[in-house]
This record gives sequence, structure tokens and C-alpha cells, in this order.
Amino acid sequence: METDLLLHGLNLAYELATLMLATLGLAVVFGLLGVLNMAHGEFVMLGAYAVVTVQQWGWPLATAMPVALADCAALGWAVERWLVRPLYARPFDTLLATWALAMLLRKLVEAIWGKGYRHVESSLTLPVSLGGTQYPFYRLSLIVLAIVLMVALLLWYRRSAAGLRVRAMTGNPVLAQALGIDTRRLASQTFVVGVMLAGASGVLLAPLVRIEPGMGLDYLLDAFFVLVVGGLGTLGGFAGGVGVIGGSQAVMSSIAGQTSGYAVVLVISILFLWLKPNGLFSRR
Repeated sequence: METDLLLHGLNLAYELATLMLATLGLAVVFGLLGVLNMAHGEFVMLGAYAVVTVQQWGWPLATAMPVALADCAALGWAVERWLVRPLYARPFDTLLATWALAMLLRKLVEAIWGKGYRHVESSLTLPVSLGGTQYPFYRLSLIVLAIVLMVALLLWYRRSAAGLRVRAMTGNPVLAQALGIDTRRLASQTFVVGVMLAGASGVLLAPLVRIEPGMGLDYLLDAFFVLVVGGLGTLGGFAGGVGVIGGSQAVMSSIAGQTSGYAVVLVISILFLWLKPNGLFSRR
């Protein structure tokens, strides 16, 4: 009985950790800049395909992370500079532009790697003994990484000078600019960081998921549901959204199947949009 409870608890923690990693990039961009990057899932996809690429080249899997970060940083800078920046005051146009970018990235990936599924071979997925039960070492590592990343982000946002400038820009961009903060440059850096986080999550999740050109859509929907429930612009809202969406989906999927889990998440998101449109802990 205790072993079953431990296994269920680890599975729940793993679901929450993966959801947090896949959502964090969009939370940064949408929560701080107000830009709903519809290509978020495709940047996660690019991170996963970076792992596929270095494996094909015979490189160590560890090299996939710097490759993905460099690619996503360069592409994210270009997207923010020439696609998103002229549309900051027109959110709906930004949504359409990034959705077109998402379709373009999917087609490019199909042209380069094909439409078939890919799988990453890694010894890190082998199980280890924990409390009398066998559990994949890599999943445990992701759980620990998600906790460390969340704590580090909280400390950076609350204690660092850069976090203070970001809070000033999101709270009152006109006043922040009057005080000498280069809000245009800061917004560009924030967008690039969000895109890099998406690519990094793709690298981390690659050994555990099926990799194919359309995989980004699921991550985009999950991230959107998390932000709807949690609210925008606060780490508390982000954590709350991950807990509600991830917990509900994991529990319902284990009881009635994955389709029922998605249905419950959709119902919860609709109820929040209807009854509490600002989410649990919105900044505004």
C-alpha cells in the first residue's frame, strides 16, 4: 500500500514538473510582456529536435542543450525584433503573426526531418530503487530540477536588480522608461529568455516523449490552460495554475483515461474564464 502511494505521488510530481518546465517559457513571455506566443510549442519542438540532431551526428546528448539554447536565442531575437516588436500595441495581430510562425516552423521541421516519429535513446531513463519501488532516474532528476528552477526564478525575480527592472517595466512601462530603463531592450531580452526556456524544456523532455512536427500544439494548450487558471504576471499564479491543471489531469487520467483528463482540464479552464477571468493570483 505504501509503495503504491509512493508511486502515485512520484507520478503526480513528475506530471507537475514536466508541465512546469513546458509552460515556464510562455509564462515569462505572456505574463510579463502580454504577448501570447502561439509558436511556444514549436520552440519546445525545436529543443527536442536538437537532441535528435546531435544523436544523429554522434555527438554526446549533453551537447543538445547549448545547441538548442543558441538556436532558440538567435531565432527568438529575430522574431522579437522584426515580428513581435511592431505589434506590441496590437495583441490580436501578434497572436496571428506568431501562429503563422508556428505553422512555418512545423513545415520546416517536416521538410528537414520528415513527418515520422522520432525517439531518443538514453541510459538516464533506466530505473533506480527508491523506497522499495523502481522509478526512472531521469524522471526523479526532472522533479528535482523543476523545484530548483522555481526557487531560483523566485529569488531572481524578487531579489535581483534585473528582476526589479522587469517588475518596473511590467508595472508601469512609461515611468520605467522615464527613470532610464531601456524598456525596448529589456522586453527583447525577456522574450529571448522565454523562448530559450521553451527550447531547454524540449531538450529535457526529449528522452521521455515521442518527437514529431506536431508535438508543440499539446504543449501550447497545456501552457495556455495553466495561465488561464493561475493568472498572469505572478509566480504564485504560475505555480497555482500548474498545480490545478497538472494535478487534475494526472488524477483524472489515472482514474478514467487520458481523454477524460483533457476533458476535465478544458472544463476547469472554461469555468475560470467565466467565473474568475483574472485567474488565481493575477498581477492585475
